Amino acid sequence: MQQTKELDGMLRFDGRVAVVTGAGRGLGRAYAMLLAARGASVVVNDLGVNRDGTDAGEDRAGAVVAEIEAAGGTAVASRDTVSTRAGGTAIIDTALERFGRIDVVVSSAGPIGGMAFGDVTDDELDLYLNGHLRGAFHVIQPAWGHLLAQGYGRIVIVTSQAILGSPGTTPYASAKGGLLGLTKALAVETPGTGVLVNAIMPSANTPATEGMGTPAFTDWFANFTPELVAPVVAYLAHERCDLNGETFVAGAGRVARFFLATSKGIYDPELTLEEVAARTEEILDQSRGYDASTSAMEDLGLWCEHVPFPDTGDQMAWSS
Repeated sequence: MQQTKELDGMLRFDGRVAVVTGAGRGLGRAYAMLLAARGASVVVNDLGVNRDGTDAGEDRAGAVVAEIEAAGGTAVASRDTVSTRAGGTAIIDTALERFGRIDVVVSSAGPIGGMAFGDVTDDELDLYLNGHLRGAFHVIQPAWGHLLAQGYGRIVIVTSQAILGSPGTTPYASAKGGLLGLTKALAVETPGTGVLVNAIMPSANTPATEGMGTPAFTDWFANFTPELVAPVVAYLAHERCDLNGETFVAGAGRVARFFLATSKGIYDPELTLEEVAARTEEILDQSRGYDASTSAMEDLGLWCEHVPFPDTGDQMAWSS
């Protein structure tokens, strides 16, 4: 029997309020459009600038709001910057003032690109840190207290597979790597609060990726539409989702789990430099399995196999 696309009916966001940053075009627009189509009231945030910060001469946020309203949805435009604490607070205030609550934060704003490591200036580094890492802090922090107080919230942080390494993207990859750390750190603060924090690594053909690669790559990458990423973001933003601290990769209809893992490695209480050099292949070997810890403390708990924790009756909570 053919599997249905819907589980127990259509998943909707009626009564929920979502903030989507960087929602004026591309991926952010797709997230905002889908959330609105499923009943959410959406704050469409976009500064409307070029990568270098100059005015693009377009009201991108307003254009997306007009699209949502034309389709029967509810949305309001926010043109505040995520690069400052005042801007991030203003974005969340827009949701509270217009809709009276905040349920979902999708942190998607930030420039794509970069340059060779040796050419990175302080201004270029700040551009990526402010747009991505600090931008996420600036938007999530003013929403945080409201989410905890109401005992419900969904936060989706947009990071990138660029953290695995890609030539000429050092400031971008560094900022996105920080977002992965932010996701994990926030997730261990939320158990029992009703607030869940997850991340996504999207791959999509957007205005920001125009001109990337060879003509053959361009043709191939046309399959990676933003609309094939949006359902994953919407799931992580939905009350049905009970995941916390997870990261999904998504693109062209493929969805998979991304995780950090530790090999079994070696153990010697009298370890020497020479032994590390001699047993490097064994340290790197994954054929004996690996451990994918969900927190720093859980990963530290792996040492208990070799260095038992004393039975004091006050055991460390490895999973916390």
